[in-house]
Amino acid sequence: MSLDDELTAAQRCLDDLDRAVSRLEQRIGPGLDIRRIRSDSGHLRESLALLGEAAPAGAPPRGTPPRTTPVPELVTIPDTPYDSALWSDADDEGLGARDRRAP
Repeated sequence: MSLDDELTAAQRCLDDLDRAVSRLEQRIGPGLDIRRIRSDSGHLRESLALLGEAAPAGAPPRGTPPRTTPVPELVTIPDTPYDSALWSDADDEGLGARDRRAP
């Protein structure tokens, strides 16, 4: 199924939702809950329209790996403690060097 077909199917579902909400409103009357559902449906319509505008024409189907993005190499970090010699000449943050007094 192409991207346009998927967007059209989603639009049809939103149309069905609007019809169902209209039927519910006729049965239970207008109220806060109905207004919320109508508002949410409107937001979904706006989001779907934005998605349709942002989607590139002829986009590959979902699940197709990107063509230009390389797979990053994983770096394994060992759980063993670091060698203390690595920190022999380092300053303690906020305290300064070990052989000097803190301000």
